[in-house]
Amino acid sequence: MNNTPMDGFSEYKSWISELKLRYQNQQIKAAMHVNSDMLLFYWNLGKDIAERQFANTYGSGFFKKLSADLLHEIPDAKGFSPNNLWYIKRFYDLYSPIVQKTPQLTGAWQNFPQLEGKLQAGATECALKYLFMIPWGHHKLIMDKCFSEPEKALFYIHKIVEYNWSRSVLMNFLDTDLYEREGKAITNFQASLPMPQGDLAQEITRDPYNFNFLKLENDYHEKELKDALIANITKFLLELGNGFAYLGKEYRLNVGETEQFLDLLFYNINLRCYVVVEVKTADFTPADLGQLGTYVVSVNHILKKPDDNPTLGILICKSKDNILAKYALESSNVPIGVSEYELSKLYPVDLKSSLPTIEEIERGLEESSEEPS
Repeated sequence: MNNTPMDGFSEYKSWISELKLRYQNQQIKAAMHVNSDMLLFYWNLGKDIAERQFANTYGSGFFKKLSADLLHEIPDAKGFSPNNLWYIKRFYDLYSPIVQKTPQLTGAWQNFPQLEGKLQAGATECALKYLFMIPWGHHKLIMDKCFSEPEKALFYIHKIVEYNWSRSVLMNFLDTDLYEREGKAITNFQASLPMPQGDLAQEITRDPYNFNFLKLENDYHEKELKDALIANITKFLLELGNGFAYLGKEYRLNVGETEQFLDLLFYNINLRCYVVVEVKTADFTPADLGQLGTYVVSVNHILKKPDDNPTLGILICKSKDNILAKYALESSNVPIGVSEYELSKLYPVDLKSSLPTIEEIERGLEESSEEPS
């Protein structure tokens, strides 16, 4: 047998033939399996590109050459454009550092169906099993935003599988930096709630809440902000997170001989508890906790059923002093979280005055109809 190493050209041609066989062998009928097997093919192709270093031989035109050669060998194949091949290499580059640090994956990466049984060590490892379950279009969006942050990328992959996010929903949360915001509210949940509800309650919070879907004037008032949130309830619920059901605005409760009005009342199906949300357009003050705490306790007495978990309170304010909020929460045994909100789409106060009124528009239409055409 001739043990002389193949020259670069022969090795490259042999690799192209091997890729053709690999591609054909991994085509199956079931849609999910097609996606999984194709992503596994992409993973191994990305690994080959990274390790064989043909790009060093062929230079900047490598992906264009590889695309042409693969399409020549497999003319009916899709996904071998130069741009997609570049993403395929990024796919491997992004996740390979974590895979290489995960002993459970040794040998399993070549046999995808065995992955689920191999990954049981922790959140990161468990998220890795979803790597081949989401559509490639979702992967490309994630790679554009998380190229050098595999932990962040896996966070979004886990969310996609858990909540069946569409591409547009994923894009929204990538653009609003959900990874940096989720679970970040200042709360006393762990001190005031039993485990594991305290941790689960913390996970549903965000700080800041992103209200950029609203369109308000610069001098908006609290009522206008709340009205705008309810007018955009679908987007508001999406921002609050999964499992929230809207029950009412200015929800009336008869407490003793008085009527109390809760800003916003929700029920979280996942946590099986009521959630009272108060929205303040001013800075946080400790007095806000007293009001919200009263509402939370009232809901526990009046609405909460025996099978429900303790009610939560979430105070969303324009800004807060984090130290002051922490100290204020330590003084209360009512489970409350404090967050800020972001609002970027503000319009000038005099915008309305610069727009024509309905009467002016109608008068203009009448005048134009009287002019010769």
